[in-house]
Amino acid sequence: MKKTTIGGQALLEGLLMMGPENTAIAVRKPDGEIVLDKKPLPKKSLFSKIPVVRGSVNLFRQMIVGVKALMYSADFVELEDDSDKEPSKFDAFIEKLFKDKGKDAVVYVSVVISLAFSIGLFILLPNLLASLINLKREGPNVVLYNLFEGVIRITIFFLYIYLATLLDDIKRVWQYHGAEHKTIHCYENEEELTVENIRKYSTKHPRCGTSFLFLVMIISIIMFSFLGVHNILMNLLLRLLMIPVVAGVAYEIQRFAGRHTDWPLMKIVSAPGMLFQKLTTREPDDSQIEVAIVAMKNVMVENDSDKW
Repeated sequence: MKKTTIGGQALLEGLLMMGPENTAIAVRKPDGEIVLDKKPLPKKSLFSKIPVVRGSVNLFRQMIVGVKALMYSADFVELEDDSDKEPSKFDAFIEKLFKDKGKDAVVYVSVVISLAFSIGLFILLPNLLASLINLKREGPNVVLYNLFEGVIRITIFFLYIYLATLLDDIKRVWQYHGAEHKTIHCYENEEELTVENIRKYSTKHPRCGTSFLFLVMIISIIMFSFLGVHNILMNLLLRLLMIPVVAGVAYEIQRFAGRHTDWPLMKIVSAPGMLFQKLTTREPDDSQIEVAIVAMKNVMVENDSDKW
């Protein structure tokens, strides 16, 4: 079985694929045409090669690429749905604010806002809620306290994903997410990328971003237990400082699991995230798989397995 670093992201009526050397965005236009935007990946910095450190660096890098791809795909959807609509006050404000700074400024601001929202919702809020319980915060109770905080964190994450699945537009995104995973599975099994071959594979994949987020939450429960329990402000500060470490460790574990999917222990490590993907993936139709094929073919390289 071929090992690959190729990963992707579902977009609005399209897919982003990131390979070792290039990124490719394939989007299905309203008239049925598939448009392609292929670009070389920016050169990696020294920090992106240091174990643990590279987890946070690569995550931020991928978020930048992902937001740009999402904005690109949204342009085609807007052509169909919003061509006759006046821009909202918020859109007009953003356009005025960044009119002389270009789209890159908007992308970086969007990433910072997304990170702040995610950290606030999934890291800081659970700690604030956990701090409301009347529990002696010393000895074995430190572990109990962090377990309780972790349960709150996972519950919030589950509810967030579940509520997102109720939106019709998100259901389409989940289908493209499934098409991405199926196509990567087909490539890893060294089969020709055809709709028929891809159709038979699973919509779940151990290197999925959903699995990564779930792994972050599990690791945070363990690592935050070593921090002890202090006043609310100190708890929040310590968690903020530990986020890059947690993300880095989760990245290394998922990276290792992705290379050794046949190991029983790695199957156990990947199992919770794979189960969670039942919420974030759906079976795609043939037209969505065709989009995934276009994106995949434009990031494939020879000897991809050598680039781990």
